[in-house]
Amino acid sequence: MRFMILHMADKTTEAGVLPREKQLAEIEIRRVYEAEDFGAEFTAELREAEERLRTQIAETPDSGS
Repeated sequence: MRFMILHMADKTTEAGVLPREKQLAEIEIRRVYEAEDFGAEFTAELREAEERLRTQIAETPDSGS
């Protein structure tokens, strides 16, 4: 199970310093789902469609980088 925590950047986060526990007390934590989490509902057809989309995005110039 994976989780992602987003914290606004400042000089300490840019320096690689992790936030203190108190700073994490009022945040919203959301689970990041992976393909395996969807079980049989994530069919081979859907997996192929996702892979095509990922490839298309990766090949698109200036795709968010």
